[in-house]
Amino acid sequence: MNSGNRKKIQKKFKLWGYTLKVEALNEVLSFLSHYQDVPSQDEALDVLLDNLQHQSLKSSILDKDSVHGVASLLLKAQTAGAVEEDSSNCISSAALRIIDDIFIIPKFRYDPVKKHTGRIPIHGDASAKAFLYRDRFLLLLQRLYRDPDFSRPAFSTERSQFGSREISPIQSLIGLTGRRWVMGVISQLEDGHFYLEDLTAAVEINLSNAISSKCVVKTEAYYFTVQDLFSGFVLENTTVLAEGEMLLDGIFQVKTCGFPPLENRDKSISAFPGIDFFGCGTLTKEETVSFSALHYMEKRAVNDMFVVISDIWLDNKDTMTRLEEVLHEYDKQDVVPSLFIFMGNFSSHPCNLSSNSFSSLRSQFGQLGQIIGACTNLMQQSRFLLIPGPDDPGLLNLSCFFKSSST
Repeated sequence: MNSGNRKKIQKKFKLWGYTLKVEALNEVLSFLSHYQDVPSQDEALDVLLDNLQHQSLKSSILDKDSVHGVASLLLKAQTAGAVEEDSSNCISSAALRIIDDIFIIPKFRYDPVKKHTGRIPIHGDASAKAFLYRDRFLLLLQRLYRDPDFSRPAFSTERSQFGSREISPIQSLIGLTGRRWVMGVISQLEDGHFYLEDLTAAVEINLSNAISSKCVVKTEAYYFTVQDLFSGFVLENTTVLAEGEMLLDGIFQVKTCGFPPLENRDKSISAFPGIDFFGCGTLTKEETVSFSALHYMEKRAVNDMFVVISDIWLDNKDTMTRLEEVLHEYDKQDVVPSLFIFMGNFSSHPCNLSSNSFSSLRSQFGQLGQIIGACTNLMQQSRFLLIPGPDDPGLLNLSCFFKSSST
C-alpha cells in the first residue's frame, strides 16, 4: 500500500484513541492485504478496530503483538470456513445458525423496582397471558430509559432549561400544563374513542393533529429533530411514544407520534453482560472474535432472506400446487433465500396412532422432496428446516419421513 493508505489507517486508529507503532502498522497492512477491493478493506478495518475495543490492552500505543492476536483470529475464522459465501455473496453456512428448542430457552422478566432482569419459569400460570403484554411494555420502557435523549438531565444544562424528552407517567398528566412525552399502548376502551394507557392510568387521545415523527418539533424555545423515533403503521395494541399536552376536557392532544427508538446490539450486550438470553451458552473469547465477523458479512448479504411458511398441507392438491409455484419463482431469482422454514401442521387431518396415515404421509413428503429437487438453485444454495405442528407425528419421525422420501 502507498503512503496515502498508511496515513488513512493511522488517522482512523487515532479517531479510536490508538497510536500505531511501525510494526503494528505493518501488521494491519498485512491483515488488509487479504481483502481485494477498498470497501472490503474498510469494513475489515472496522471489524478489527471493534475487536480491539474489547481487548484488555495495557496501553493505547499498539505494538505488533496486540494487533497480531486479533488479526490472526479474524483470519482464522475466515479461512476455517466459519463463513461460506457463494457467487452471489449470500451467507449460507450452517455453522452460523444455531437452532434452539423453544422449551429450553430461558425466560427473563424486568423488575422495574429492583432495576434487575431475572429469570422466570418457562411454563406459565393463569396470569401468564396478562403478564406477556406487561413484560413487553416494561422491556420497551427500560430500554427507553437507557436512551440519553429520553432520560432526565442529571445537571442543569441548556437542554434541561428549554425542555427535554423525559417520559412522564400518564397518571401524572392530570394538573400539568405544557407539552409532555408519554409512552403507552393504543387501545379502544370505548367504541370510536382511542386511549393511551400505561401501567399507571389511561387517557383518551386525539390524533387528528398528529404529525410525522421525522420532523422538527418546537418545545417552547428549544428545537430538536425527532430522528430517534420511527414512523410506521400505528394500530390498536401497539406501543407508541407520543408528545402532546393535556386539554381542559381531559383529552390528551397528540402533536407527535412514533415508535420507540431501536437499540443496537453492542449497547444491549453492554447493558446485560453475562446474560444468556437464548440458552446457547456464553461464547469464549475466540468465539466472540470469530462471530464478530458477522457484522462484516451482514453488510454484504443485503439481499439474503429467510422464508417462513406454515400450515403446509401436503395432502391438499391446491396447497402443493401453490407451494411448487412459490419455490419455482424463488429458484429463478439471482439471490435465492438461504433458509426455508416449513412449519406444520403438514396434514389437514391429525396424524396419530389411530389415523393409520403414516404411509400416505411418507408418500406426500416424497412429493415435497421431488418439488424441491426440481429447483436446482435451491438444492445447491438453500437449506430447509421442518418444524412439526401439534397434530404432526413428531420431529424424529417427521425428519425420517422427509429424508427417506427425498433420497
